[in-house]
Amino acid sequence: MAEIIQAEGKQKGGKKKAKKFSTHIDMTPMVDLMCLLITFFMLTTAFSKPKAMEITMPEKKDDPTIKAPEIQADRTINILISGNDQIYYYFGLADPKKPLPTLIKTSYSKDGIRKILLQRNKIVFKAVTELREKVIKGEEVMADSTLTRKIKELKKSDKNAPIILIKADERAKYKNMVDIIDEMAITTVANYAVVDISPIELQMISGTVPATPAK
Repeated sequence: MAEIIQAEGKQKGGKKKAKKFSTHIDMTPMVDLMCLLITFFMLTTAFSKPKAMEITMPEKKDDPTIKAPEIQADRTINILISGNDQIYYYFGLADPKKPLPTLIKTSYSKDGIRKILLQRNKIVFKAVTELREKVIKGEEVMADSTLTRKIKELKKSDKNAPIILIKADERAKYKNMVDIIDEMAITTVANYAVVDISPIELQMISGTVPATPAK
């Protein structure tokens, strides 16, 4: 609130002196407002947690004698990402010397690639979901770190869980890569890797090589 203080006086000869005004500003309401703002920023800063995507990167080894582990074809699902939000998948491995697997076009919706991943990873997904529900309902009490460790153990327990190979061509968007990695977390897939797309897979996407179902 501002307050105007009026002062009058008389000069010699009986003439009135010109009025002078001085302004006084009451800063008390501003102090209350400042306290409210400080409280607001403290609360919003505490509640707003940074969102980070956890990606496990392979360990780089310069020893040429160490070979990469072999991937089981019956457990492998290849996900191919291309431009215009196009996404494909096929099972097994694409060997140019053998009949190529069938390339199937899908989407990022819950009835698309997520449904396929859940079907292949249903055992681990069910176990992780049941554990989380028990913690939420209070049937099991454990710290967040303990819950994270047990979820990792459940993911490693299934020896038949799918192995996902994510491959993107030069037309794919960064958003598509983030979306597919999110699907890995939603479907609790433990074994996945981002690798380079092969020339034969580029031909499969473009349709220049006929996709013949593997025998």
